[in-house]
Amino acid sequence: MGTDGIINGITRQDWLQPAEERLQKLLHATFASGGRGGQKIKNVLHGTWLGHPVHVILTDVPIGAWTAALVFDFLESTSGRKEFAAAADASITIGLIGAAGAAITGLTDWQDVDPPARRVGLVHGLLNLMGTSLFLASRVMRKRTSRSSGRRLAILGYTVATAAAYLGGNLVYEQQIGVDHTSGQKLPEDFETVLPESDLPEGKLKRAEYNGVPILLVRRGKRIFALAETCSHLGGPLAEGKLSGNSVQCPWHGSRFALEDGRVLDGPAVHPQPCLESRVRDGKIEVRKITDTVIAKPSSSIEDSEPPKKQSKKGGKKTGTTG
Repeated sequence: MGTDGIINGITRQDWLQPAEERLQKLLHATFASGGRGGQKIKNVLHGTWLGHPVHVILTDVPIGAWTAALVFDFLESTSGRKEFAAAADASITIGLIGAAGAAITGLTDWQDVDPPARRVGLVHGLLNLMGTSLFLASRVMRKRTSRSSGRRLAILGYTVATAAAYLGGNLVYEQQIGVDHTSGQKLPEDFETVLPESDLPEGKLKRAEYNGVPILLVRRGKRIFALAETCSHLGGPLAEGKLSGNSVQCPWHGSRFALEDGRVLDGPAVHPQPCLESRVRDGKIEVRKITDTVIAKPSSSIEDSEPPKKQSKKGGKKTGTTG
């Protein structure tokens, strides 16, 4: 069976659907029960503070540690030196600690994944749980002086963990889980017209386009904010989301971004939204891609503060830079 056949075989296992749905609902309810504190914990586990999924980083720990453990096992069995046995045991322990962190962050990310990736992710997690259990059993057997059995369990655990890692690679590279879904969008480098000013009401999310690329526009007082309209998490349409103060929330999974500079306020997104600078000329809204040097400093309170006003410049009324 080819690699595509393996993935297709997993996605056809419809008997897993009730378990997927119940587990996702349980995870959502658990974080929601913590209110704003629960959301902050969720943000930390997603990696919104890092701008990169934490889970991807932590998965390297068990794989690396357990690879080292197998090498030390081989050296111990061929040389009989006790220091290699101690090194193998320590490597397995480090891997188990890393696996626990990867499991917690992985579950946090998985709760905001849709089919068919949701099912592949569930099997990926179950295989990782199995591999971790085998390494835990290996560690216990070694402590009980049955090192040969421990080595066999470690080899089996490593095989299962490798299969899980393959599914993890499919989730990232084929199903685009954890990547920036705004990457590659061609935003205008120079000011380009995207919408008549009269078509943008106050305090409403409005979708415009530039060469087929969707752009989100929001008028707040004297300013017009502009962001890439495609949510960086999984490509949700931000124009169909919720406007809350000076932030926009994705309708699909609840990611929240600051209009001021596109930064992530709440996950599951970890990548910021690309920002555009806006101005009005001859009754038309023009936007261009914004650089870090011209992004205005964010307000002290995204949700409660009013955006600062800007003076119009000669040569055209400018409604402000956005994010």
